[in-house]
Amino acid sequence: MSNFDKLDSYIDKNLDASLEELKRYVSQPSISAQNLGLKECAALVKEMLEKRGFTAEIMATDGAPVVFGERKGKSDKTLLIYNHYDVQPPEPLELWESPPFEPEIRNGKMYGRGVSDDKSHLTARLHAIDSILENEGELPCNIKFIIEGEEETASAHLHDYISKNLDRLKADACIWEFGGVDHRDKPMQYLGLRGICYVELSVASLSTDVHSGLGGSILPNAAWRLTWALTSLKGVDERIRIPGFFDDVVPPSARDRELMDQLPDVADEYKTRYGAKEFIKGLTGGTDLKMEEVFVPTCTICGLTSGYQGPGSKTVQPAFASAKVDFRLVPNQKPADILKKLRAHLDAEGFSDVKIDFLGGEPAARTDPDDPFVKIVLDTAEEIYDAKMEIVPMIGGSGPNYPFVHDLGLPVVTMGHGYPDTKAHAPNENIRIDLYVQHSKHMVRVIKEFAK
Repeated sequence: MSNFDKLDSYIDKNLDASLEELKRYVSQPSISAQNLGLKECAALVKEMLEKRGFTAEIMATDGAPVVFGERKGKSDKTLLIYNHYDVQPPEPLELWESPPFEPEIRNGKMYGRGVSDDKSHLTARLHAIDSILENEGELPCNIKFIIEGEEETASAHLHDYISKNLDRLKADACIWEFGGVDHRDKPMQYLGLRGICYVELSVASLSTDVHSGLGGSILPNAAWRLTWALTSLKGVDERIRIPGFFDDVVPPSARDRELMDQLPDVADEYKTRYGAKEFIKGLTGGTDLKMEEVFVPTCTICGLTSGYQGPGSKTVQPAFASAKVDFRLVPNQKPADILKKLRAHLDAEGFSDVKIDFLGGEPAARTDPDDPFVKIVLDTAEEIYDAKMEIVPMIGGSGPNYPFVHDLGLPVVTMGHGYPDTKAHAPNENIRIDLYVQHSKHMVRVIKEFAK
């Protein structure tokens, strides 16, 4: 047997043990939005790392603790692996086919809250490390883990943690928390994340709700007031109207467009998946749609609350209204700058009474698609997936990759076992076990090739 045959054989033969470890991990609730079970889950993560001979430490922050672990290897090269142990709230509970914190395997999939996002990515990577240690006795390179507990709530304290621990986190490359295949089962390499500035806008027009027959003609209505403020942010042409909003935008390069050209057209797949009849801005598909999806900043109303919205009628003049709004940012926009421009815009439009609460944010960050570490990940994927890994230069979502790219100076790659129907953040979140195995085998190859 070749060396990889032995390593792969270990992964196959010990799969059940790895899945049992994953079940235990998923069974521990760790909901950052509710500050539920975070310390207990951090302790479990530390135990899992120590089981593999890692020196592990739970490090306090002003929020959830960060778990740091490291183990030396033969090579001087150092690989940093980022994961998170916190999960989304499981509600609505009635839509789960099995209890969210009682993981269950059905039809080749494991179901549970956080099983895909992000707990199984950690255990699959530990499974790969187990195979290397069992077969070779030591790691081929240094490996460090940074595993946080606030990713699902905008990683509010991660940047400060990293800035205070630059020497401890020093490495040569970084593997990110997620990755996977697309709707064709082709492995995808996502090399950048948009930034985000998330706010809540609110207005109080009265001290109490009023009968609409009494107040409708003479008193200010908070719902209308907020609606007018929101309308000032973006027009029916979908153009964001905040002055200076686009000043720092760095347009995509010719290389970006070249990479996007090579990806399949997603128009029909999106229409089917989301039940959309058409796209905004007159988009129809092709590269223009793919470019618009990730290289253009957004202003999205994520939720609206005001007045009465229960069954039947209640004639009421709302005293209070609020809206959750996110701005997805592209290089080189910064959340703090967008906040200032948003405040200035609302004031100039006569909405100084609209309050802004900043709920979190981070800038966009990207990795060079031609970085040597990217090539290692791409080359080693082909044997596992029997297909070339395709490069996506940036995706529409956001995450805390900025300090890894800009403070630590690392190329950050994605690799994992996600797939389009994993239902992350939704009821019946799941993973495919066949992809879990493939990710472990891919990890083995990346670690060994990186160490050379």
